[in-house]
Amino acid sequence: MRAYLVVMDETRESQAALRYAARRAARTGGAIELLALIPPQEFSQWGGVQAAMEEEARLRAEAMVAQASSAIVEEAGLTPSITVRQGDPVKAVTEFLKERDDIAALVLGAAAEGAPGPLVAHFSGTAASTLPCPLVIVPGQLSDEALDRLS
Repeated sequence: MRAYLVVMDETRESQAALRYAARRAARTGGAIELLALIPPQEFSQWGGVQAAMEEEARLRAEAMVAQASSAIVEEAGLTPSITVRQGDPVKAVTEFLKERDDIAALVLGAAAEGAPGPLVAHFSGTAASTLPCPLVIVPGQLSDEALDRLS
């Protein structure tokens, strides 16, 4: 089964990307992969404090992805696979794509205003030619109705 990979965070544009991907997957018999990224934590000289900060960030990411996945199950009838990774976002997505040969498309949301985020900028730039799958960039300002028509 081919899966749509959506990189999730707490932004409106990632919600738009998720809605688009979930509707496409439901219509094409595909699946959804949600990848939550935990940014690298600033180094703390006390290991216990560092571990607590990393665990708190992981729990926040897992809760955010769980909430997003419940919306998918309710709307599209799909149960997504969830992966949480820590570290540099570009590197984490690149490694994930290398590990999986069943990804039909990398679906990213573009900010409604201003410059593109680091993932959109990277993967739509020179890295676009090295992707193992198509890149879909969903405009973050699209309404739910517009996303439904497009997907």
